[in-house]
Amino acid sequence: MARPEPAADNPGAGRGIGEVLQLLQDEFADVTISKIRFLEAEGLVTPSRTASGYRKFSPADVERLRYVLTVQRDQYLPLKVIKQHLGAIDRGLQPAAAGPPVAPSSLPQTPGQPVADDFDAAGTELRLTRDELRAAAGVPAELLAELESHGLVVAGGNHYSGDAIVIAKVAAELAAYGLEPRHLRAFRTAADREVGLIEQVTGPRRTEQTAELAALTVRLHTALVRSRLPHPSE
Repeated sequence: MARPEPAADNPGAGRGIGEVLQLLQDEFADVTISKIRFLEAEGLVTPSRTASGYRKFSPADVERLRYVLTVQRDQYLPLKVIKQHLGAIDRGLQPAAAGPPVAPSSLPQTPGQPVADDFDAAGTELRLTRDELRAAAGVPAELLAELESHGLVVAGGNHYSGDAIVIAKVAAELAAYGLEPRHLRAFRTAADREVGLIEQVTGPRRTEQTAELAALTVRLHTALVRSRLPHPSE
């Protein structure tokens, strides 16, 4: 077995490789320091380094190693696939037990869920590829292309946020009532105006106050629409 690194300069900054080995050995009998170093060399974990050059593993690094060792042992996945899964995790996805990564189950999945809850649970930290967005929302490529052409779904760089899932799913449900993406541009315009109003109060940077104000405007919008619809008894 390779000799563990000596104690690092700042013990409070993380665990040394020997400590990590002790944490993992009870669950993974065949893990060694050499294997941990190999997984680091392959880019599956990137511990920080002290001024003296010693590895320091954060709790997230340890969990990352535990994930790698688990899927290697239980699913016999090659490192290339594991690396893809880790990339998906880094973008906020949850890799399925077998198959492509999927969006977290905490995202709104059922029709009729309150719109204000959608805002809080939409998973804006997700970074989805186009195929991942389509799979998570369950929409055809044609509908997604229309939503993009009308500015309803917008990619940030080459990825989409969790909000795009909600927009695509709701648009698909509205399509069942004959409302096409071109009919929904008024909602985009209204949203742009609401964002402008919020930024007058909070500024352009997103803060906790921004989220609170946005949720309030969504609640107000929902109530205003509901108040203008005929009552069932009328």
